[in-house]
Order: sequence, then structure tokens, then C-alpha cells
Amino acid sequence: MATKKDKESAADRFNAAKVRVEKLSKRPSNEQLLDLYGLYKQATDGDVAGSRPGFLDLKGRAKFDAWASRKGLSKDDAMSRYVALVDGLAAKQG
Repeated sequence: MATKKDKESAADRFNAAKVRVEKLSKRPSNEQLLDLYGLYKQATDGDVAGSRPGFLDLKGRAKFDAWASRKGLSKDDAMSRYVALVDGLAAKQG
């Protein structure tokens, strides 16, 4: 079981990754952005709630689906995956 200090450091790493992703020199692909969005929402809000947007709202549906695909993932795991994804994006950009 994670200690309070481990959770704080995971949250600190997550918050640092949020700042770093905004400073990337190159915009991530749409697929990467959806991955980031889904993990971010799962880490901050937990499982998706509400109805899937209508078929005319393509962007809203894609975001909803990205978040819904993380259903059941713990907030800590979502934070860790988000940080790993940001680390990978930053490493590719040098």
C-alpha cells in the first residue's frame, strides 16, 4: 500500500507533467492528445459520468470515448500513466 508521501510525490510528478506538456516544442498528435485527455480526466475526476455526446459532436465524442476507455483505472495509476506519456513525448522532442 502506498504511503501518504508516495501519493504526494505521485501528485507532484503529475502536476509537474501538466506544466511540461504545455511547454512541448511540438504539438502532440490528435491520438496523443486524446490519450493525455483521457488519463488527465481519469486522474482528476475518476470514472466518466454522463451521457456520450451526440453523433454531430465528433470532438466531444472522441474526448468522452478517450476518458471512458480508462474506466476502472485508479487515479494513482492514471497519474503515473499520464506522467509516463508526457516523459515519452518530451524525450522524443529532445
